[in-house]
Amino acid sequence: MAASGFGGGQKLSDLSSANAAQKLTDKLRSLRFQSKEVEVQAEASSSGLPYFNLEGFPINPESLGLITEEEARSLGLVCFWFSIDDMRLGSVNPMSSAVQKKVAELAAAHHTTPKLYFISFESLRIALAAYSRVPKVRNHHAGVEVTAKDIAKHTAEIATLKELGPQLENVSTTEVVTTAIAGALQTKASDIHVEAEEKSVALRYRIDGVLYPVATIKREVYKKLVARIKLLAGLKINVSDKPQDGRFTIRQTKGKVDVRVSTLPTAHGESIVMRLLTWDEKRVSFEELGLTGEAYEALAKELAKPNGMILSTGPTGSGKTTTLYAILIKLKKTQNKIITLEDPIEYELPGVNQSQVEEERSYTFAAGLRSILRQDPNIIMLGEIRDRETADIAANAALTGHLVLSTLHTNNAAGAIPRLLNIGLRRFLIPPALNAVIGQRLVRRLCPSCKKPATFEADVQKRLDAVIAGLPDKEKQRLPKKVSFFTGSGCDKCQGLGYKGQIGIFEILVMNHAIADSILGPDEVSESNISALARKNGMLTMIEDGVLKAISGITSIEEVFRVTKEE
Repeated sequence: MAASGFGGGQKLSDLSSANAAQKLTDKLRSLRFQSKEVEVQAEASSSGLPYFNLEGFPINPESLGLITEEEARSLGLVCFWFSIDDMRLGSVNPMSSAVQKKVAELAAAHHTTPKLYFISFESLRIALAAYSRVPKVRNHHAGVEVTAKDIAKHTAEIATLKELGPQLENVSTTEVVTTAIAGALQTKASDIHVEAEEKSVALRYRIDGVLYPVATIKREVYKKLVARIKLLAGLKINVSDKPQDGRFTIRQTKGKVDVRVSTLPTAHGESIVMRLLTWDEKRVSFEELGLTGEAYEALAKELAKPNGMILSTGPTGSGKTTTLYAILIKLKKTQNKIITLEDPIEYELPGVNQSQVEEERSYTFAAGLRSILRQDPNIIMLGEIRDRETADIAANAALTGHLVLSTLHTNNAAGAIPRLLNIGLRRFLIPPALNAVIGQRLVRRLCPSCKKPATFEADVQKRLDAVIAGLPDKEKQRLPKKVSFFTGSGCDKCQGLGYKGQIGIFEILVMNHAIADSILGPDEVSESNISALARKNGMLTMIEDGVLKAISGITSIEEVFRVTKEE
């Protein structure tokens, strides 16, 4: 027993010594790092250049991508910050002629005056490691290139989706990708789906949130099509049993289109989805989201506050990110510093510092948010609140002078509060931190060229009557004496679909004393109770907002009921 005890004691002693040695090693490494930074800082001072330490700095991948990784390594130069009028570069050898030449090139290309900082080799190492998060965006001069001429060709030849199908089925393998993307752009599709079936392959477009069949592709063409898409997106052509994600860019005369590619192995081959991301700030303004009346005024009032948390809720594809981007565009016109943390960065916003999470490298929402708070932001946008740690940091940020915007996956605005509690956010933090919750869906707009009066089946009419009966009195008073509804018949202007474009239907829950008391009370917080309290405070529900938009002729009742089935 004595021997055994002695052996155990020796192992504990060895372990303690090893821990002490490791701590000493870490301490010495830290001291050496600090010493090197002091040396570089002194060298910067003597050369008349500013110094910057990139340790813990949330480097924006899009900014980093302004200089290729190969150039960054050879020149010892990185771009760690870029906004609409502010470019910041760091170099370990800022006085070299090669670095000065590159700085001049960047200044000319981006019409700004870059600020060049002296950085250490450790800071350079940190920045170079961050290149793994830079999206693989490439210009294609061969391969896929959709020009204004291609679009004009499809505009002349394709009036409806039915006419696009035969064209896709008859073009050569090398042209099918270009034709599919050009057709998607012409029909305003957001996604292209290539789905392998037992004997053939279906190609479908998602237009205004709804999938439409476009063409059937032969399997021999499909195999070459998959290889070509993978090649363009930088994916492994020989890997077909694992999901892959990639990206490429199409340059057009009026801007660019980012194409995000996702592959998934299925029983009959790989399923491919290509998401087309086009961006036009004028198209997605806060005023054009679809918010009206008191809902618009309530949200605008909450956005004018310097601090607090505003959440956008809804299922995938309900427009949450678009809403947050529209809010950021509205807020960036003031003297605010805005930083986003996204997964992934959907669109580039000039004047906004955007950072992308990389969970494989421990750059999570929580870790990134901590770093962002050290950057002195006024406004923070988080792509999503997924866990207690992120929720806790976000709530505390909202309580300490920051306006925090984020999303939650809940069915409606009232569901956000039970959801926050379920992921572990403490009750007492919610009332003072949470300003408002946006619940939303996207409905298709009726085509103004072919909309016509609509009639309904008895069950639809019964549900419609119930919604109208439940409207607040002030909304009922605003209704026309004769309430009419419309539907779309389909025409050349809308590709024969009857709809053209989308608009949001919303509900805006604003925190008040009654809701706060319910959250802080002894009883379980229920979605139905929160919703009832918000209704007493004047909140219109999404389905009510949708019905009012249908009465105005903006959308159809079928659309409103389609996207609010759970209501």
